[in-house]
Amino acid sequence: MPKHILVHSALSVLAAASFFIPPAYAGTDASAVVGNYANIVHATYADSLVSAKALQKAVHDFIAQPSEEGLRAARKAWIAAREPYGQSEVFRFYGGPIDDKKDIEGRLNAWPLDEAYIDYVKGKPSGGIINNPKAALETERLIKLNGRGGEANVATGYHAMEFLLWGQDFNKNGPGDRPYADFLDGQGKNADRRRQYLKLVTDQVVVDLQYLTDQWTEGQSNYRAKFLKEDAEANLRKILTGMAVLSSAELAGERIQVALDNQDQEDEHSCFSDNTHRDIVTNALGIRNVLLGEYKRIDGSTVKGAGIKDLVAERDSKLALKLVEDFSASVSAAEAIQAPFDQEIIGKKSAPGVKRVQAVITALKKQTQTLVDAARALGIKKLSVAPSE
Repeated sequence: MPKHILVHSALSVLAAASFFIPPAYAGTDASAVVGNYANIVHATYADSLVSAKALQKAVHDFIAQPSEEGLRAARKAWIAAREPYGQSEVFRFYGGPIDDKKDIEGRLNAWPLDEAYIDYVKGKPSGGIINNPKAALETERLIKLNGRGGEANVATGYHAMEFLLWGQDFNKNGPGDRPYADFLDGQGKNADRRRQYLKLVTDQVVVDLQYLTDQWTEGQSNYRAKFLKEDAEANLRKILTGMAVLSSAELAGERIQVALDNQDQEDEHSCFSDNTHRDIVTNALGIRNVLLGEYKRIDGSTVKGAGIKDLVAERDSKLALKLVEDFSASVSAAEAIQAPFDQEIIGKKSAPGVKRVQAVITALKKQTQTLVDAARALGIKKLSVAPSE
């Protein structure tokens, strides 16, 4: 039996077992779920911030003295930083700090990215902001340039950093391989501007994550305080909306289905580093974290309390069990995707990679429908599964 099937079977058994014993949070009410949700949001953003600061140090060390070793360290730190952040994306789609008028999400995680907007690309050796000496390299300027003239004109965030660290990906069996010499004076054209650009976007990621962490910190006059003062049932709708939209329209649709239909690496989330398979897994984990009311932190500790499944179990234990089974199945299917993702999506419907990717889409759609059923059981008749305009 294939390894991923064994893993899926084991998860199903564990999920079923959890509901053959008394619920861990009997008597759960919406306020308990909302309070624990706020704890999980803060912990996830705090971990994202810690990881981003480690990335910031690696980048600063690299640009101070560019080397192959330094570039590898910065790349490793970037991949590590994506793990907690990917799990935070379930906190979107309802007007929270990540989606407020500051447009933090747009400058943190915008994609797909037109590489030629930032730097040279194959066939355009003088392309991009970096190679335009008239373009001022200042943080506020780059923020204003982010998305100007088109959604693909991404100037900031994780994926701008990713492109600068890896370069374009022309390797079918692995990620891009930008030479560290691109950052060395006398070897890389406009190396000084490339170093400065990388520093600016890296520092801004840290600033933005600090803002998000602060907005969810307990005991402050911030978004969290206002959120917890609101009607618990209204907040429950927000939480479920974030789960449903990420599961269906965003992850199953924009991030996976579009890439599968087009069979084009330009449509994958982290196309330069070939980290897309982990983006998918962490997104799926983030949704399940909220369902279970649990989040495993980067230090190994766990934030745990009442989750959506506990609230549903109070009303329909069988439906709660189905939620856990479906959400575990989607995580298992995501973990079965083999890197690099851009090769998984190539071929006919019968191709092994295509079938693995399609299995994730199918699992996400199934869990979304079960979530809609759960929302109905909680008194929410209509749950949006698509982002509001």
